Amino acid sequence: MPFRSRALLNGIYVGAAAFGGWISPALAEAPLPAGHDRVIGSVTVTDTAISESEAQKGYKITRTTSATRTDTPLVDVPQSVNIVTVRQIEDQAANSIGDAIRYTPGVFSAQGEGNRETIVLRGNSSTGDFFVDGVRDDVQTYRDLYNIDQLQVFKGPNAMIFGRGGIGGVVNRVTKVADRLPHRAFRINGGSFRQVRGQVDLGTALSDFAAIRLTAVNEYGESYRDGVNLQRWGVNPTATVRLGDATTVTAAYEHFQDDRIADRGVSSFAGRPLATPRSQFFGNAVNSPTSTNTDAASLYVEHKFSDKVSIRNRTRYADYDKFYQNVFAGSTNAVAETITAANAATRPGLPFGTYAAGTDVQIQAYNNATQRNNFINQTDLNVEFETGSIKHTLLIGGEYSRQVTDNVRLEGRFVVPGFATGQASVYTPVSRSTVNYPLAWTAIASSGNNHGTATVGAGYIQDQIELSEMFQVIAGVRYENFNTKVLDRRSVAFRTSGAVTSPSNYDVTDNFWSPRGGLIFKPVANASLYASYSRTYLPRGGDQLAGLTLANASLAPEKYQNYEIGGKWDVVPTFNIAAAVFQLDRSNVLALSDPNNAASTTIPIGRQRTKGVELSATGSITDKISVIGAYTYSDAKFLDSVSGTVKAGNRLPNVPEHAASLWTRLDPVEAIGIGAGVIYQGKRYAATDNAVALPGYTRVDGALFYRVSDAVDAQVNVENIFGARYFLYANSNNNITPGSPTAFKVGLNARF
Repeated sequence: MPFRSRALLNGIYVGAAAFGGWISPALAEAPLPAGHDRVIGSVTVTDTAISESEAQKGYKITRTTSATRTDTPLVDVPQSVNIVTVRQIEDQAANSIGDAIRYTPGVFSAQGEGNRETIVLRGNSSTGDFFVDGVRDDVQTYRDLYNIDQLQVFKGPNAMIFGRGGIGGVVNRVTKVADRLPHRAFRINGGSFRQVRGQVDLGTALSDFAAIRLTAVNEYGESYRDGVNLQRWGVNPTATVRLGDATTVTAAYEHFQDDRIADRGVSSFAGRPLATPRSQFFGNAVNSPTSTNTDAASLYVEHKFSDKVSIRNRTRYADYDKFYQNVFAGSTNAVAETITAANAATRPGLPFGTYAAGTDVQIQAYNNATQRNNFINQTDLNVEFETGSIKHTLLIGGEYSRQVTDNVRLEGRFVVPGFATGQASVYTPVSRSTVNYPLAWTAIASSGNNHGTATVGAGYIQDQIELSEMFQVIAGVRYENFNTKVLDRRSVAFRTSGAVTSPSNYDVTDNFWSPRGGLIFKPVANASLYASYSRTYLPRGGDQLAGLTLANASLAPEKYQNYEIGGKWDVVPTFNIAAAVFQLDRSNVLALSDPNNAASTTIPIGRQRTKGVELSATGSITDKISVIGAYTYSDAKFLDSVSGTVKAGNRLPNVPEHAASLWTRLDPVEAIGIGAGVIYQGKRYAATDNAVALPGYTRVDGALFYRVSDAVDAQVNVENIFGARYFLYANSNNNITPGSPTAFKVGLNARF
């Protein structure tokens, strides 16, 4: 699948910007200065206890529309919700979702093979539970934060609002939109490893009824890992038009391109990651490029029939072009071995000699190309009414989506002098872990070559019932008709296993009922205690839609059920503390009918359970002290043995039992601020077999802020001040990423 040229993309985005009519569907959630109301994209936002934009000015958010699709105070949402504001993102110099969630309880990252973000929510790993302004954005890639006001993390199954999947939670980006306010912001960063980044945010009113806004970013950086770099840029013009007092139309276009080297880290030996230099690359960096081009257009229309009745429609079309290639580490030698001319064919590329256990490593390669087109349309009707003394906020909605995906994988075959052409693996000493053999690319029986179409028709209804000032109930259910069609384009020979030939077409329809329910008790207006239940399903095609096989096409989807009790308290309008205790049960996990017999039938009998506690504290305690604190206890385990190596009692990967973080910003005087952060993660396992453990670690970060003038601020951020050696995350037992050494970022922020 060829890359689209940069020149063509530049032409597209310049043309779109000039055309001017596109804008992001706004789920803008920031309150206004006292005494003002305005329509921002998807919802009319009124005054709250905090003046001006919370997302711009502080770490705490008071209200959300995304959790219920209605304008609801967070204290009245019966589930664990954490929101990372643009102020927190800027203070911590975070440029990716992985950076931004470090101070969020219950959320962790996995490696994603160095070509995509992978989040782990309540023990469940996902590459598809990403949304933008409430609309699915699920291709496997990296996302930037240049054009967002908030990063919202909703824990537990969220199918009632967001649809199938969302198994442990979802991550939703709320974008910046044209809002008739002046925006003239510029941000420039530079730092260790030749990192340079610039971004702009420009907006203005054109009239009393129209506004435009443009956000853009350009970044280049190298890495503490040898040969690894990234280059990305994006542009997001937006516009808003009000058609009279009742109707708002918004539209958006975004182009974003991300090019980088896929880095899959280091291998392991004797149950631990290899203790190699942090910079040492395994495989070949030059031959491991990954690139994603995203073009997305969206249209949003809201009409208010009255103060009590409104209807909203949002449409998004997105085109994703993704390619990645990687030459990466496999396993190390488990025992000592001597390589001679007589047995050299067993270890192609490994020089003759004797190697102690754990001193040579396997290298493999493959590439993958994905083209995806998403069309998604959502409509919500909101009605507020009363039955006697009981108040209702009713949501009735529907969604139609169609996702078309083409996916092709090819295997790398090394050309090694003196050996037969087409070696699937080569070997090299751990001390010389970079290989430079020529590569050929070929399809084998296991290489995917699929064309898939996923079509969803959904309807949902929800009622938020205020029984009294102290008691509320929320109840809702979503029905989805989910059809997945996959064309397996491999040859008949590749689709034949023994006497059985897999079909070339799979056509599977699932019907999902996904309820949610919550009880809320409010002893005082600014605090709540709640209990909730929610359920979701994951089709057999997986969160990337292409996982159907002859073995699983007829099997029931995986089911996830979440039970949660918790409490939230706005101690002061700018500061909140929250606690949640939860149990998330996963059932219908594929497992061998006889875990001790690898040839036995695979059936959906496995179960997993994650039990845990999440604590958080967010906001400004005083006008000089701001805090973000989190603690997570996770007991995430398999309840059944699913294979010979994945036994009942094994812990889920990339999930520490204990994790904690604390970020504090102190502003002792008006012109100077000091930030300090501590991140702790306990021992984690790299894979489900629990054969390799990543040691626990503590990392300390810091920041210094200086107000140059009323319009200009400077800041310095230091990551890993004390140079702690640690491992950030893993994708498998042989793909483990070392953490960064001490690194610096210097930034200049200007707002006029």
